Parts: sequence; structure tokens; C-alpha cells
Amino acid sequence: MNEEMLREMIRESVARHMGLASAPERHAPQPLPFQAHASHFRYRLPESGGPCLIEPVVSCTHCGYCQSHGH
Repeated sequence: MNEEMLREMIRESVARHMGLASAPERHAPQPLPFQAHASHFRYRLPESGGPCLIEPVVSCTHCGYCQSHGH
């Protein structure tokens, strides 16, 4: 970055701050569209107040691990 580029950036910044019309309008970045992936799918299982389906020695904590592919 040379001195002239730095000066131009400062001019643009001051113009934006002061609300001058000569400042170039910059558009905010747009987020990418969300697309669900099969690895995030959760299966519906019957409610269980008892042992965990994955590790039956412990009680169910409703973590959701048994409803997914483990991701």
C-alpha cells in the first residue's frame, strides 16, 4: 500500500463519517444461503425417561446423540 492509496482510504473514511454524498457506497457482505445436510438430520424416537439408548448403564440426558448420526 502506497501513500496515495492510504490517503484515498482516509478520504473515503472521513467522507463516510461526515455523511458526504461523494463517498462511494459499499454494500455489506451477504451471508451464504443455508442448505441442510443429511448428517444434521435428527430421527424421532419415543420419549424415554429411562436408560440411554447408546449407553444403557447411565440414564438418558436427552443429548440427542441417539437421534443423529453422531455428529
